[in-house]
Amino acid sequence: MPNWLHLMADSLGPLLWAGLIFTIPLTLLSFAFGLILGLITAIGRLFGPAPVAAIARFYVWAIRGTPLLVQLFVIFYGLPSIGILLDAFPAALIGFTLNIGAYSSEIIRAVISSVPKGQWEAAYSIGMSWRQAMSRTILPQAGRVAVPPLSNTFISLVKDTSLAAAITVPELFQAAQRIVATTYEPLILYIEAALIYLALSSVLSALQVRLERRFARYGGMLEANA
Repeated sequence: MPNWLHLMADSLGPLLWAGLIFTIPLTLLSFAFGLILGLITAIGRLFGPAPVAAIARFYVWAIRGTPLLVQLFVIFYGLPSIGILLDAFPAALIGFTLNIGAYSSEIIRAVISSVPKGQWEAAYSIGMSWRQAMSRTILPQAGRVAVPPLSNTFISLVKDTSLAAAITVPELFQAAQRIVATTYEPLILYIEAALIYLALSSVLSALQVRLERRFARYGGMLEANA
């Protein structure tokens, strides 16, 4: 077996373990919390009073206008200067959640706005309250439209978690960096890490296609295309 292949085989276990223990949980938790934050932000911008809408707009503007890496550094390295100390994983979770919340809020706001006004009127005509109309009529329709962009956001998040290595989260990419520090083989190890990210993204992309087809089938889009 070539030395480079032997090195990749030996390092595969630690890299996969780091991905399982840190990368995947960080991705899932950040996306889940980010979606909740994004939904609240979108609803605040669309239906909230002026002060709430202004705060939501400012939050989206600030997060979308600054690099994710800088946000992570502000949370992990900057907040201790004012007495707020966070461990690496919670700091990364907060940073990714805020980032996903801002971007997903724009997606959610757009898909809610795309639902025809007649759907609101139909819901109100049968006696639904605003909350019932939103949860039973508007969000289910908007959800179908939101699947592709939100899926793309999730896949991007899997790759973006590698930035957590910069604030000492021992995820997949930092595990590769640690092995490089002892083997002095950066090319091989970084290519291996890239292949693992590629495999994860490919699996998620395949799942995205299946999910889109499922929603399209129930939404009547496949029949229309046929």
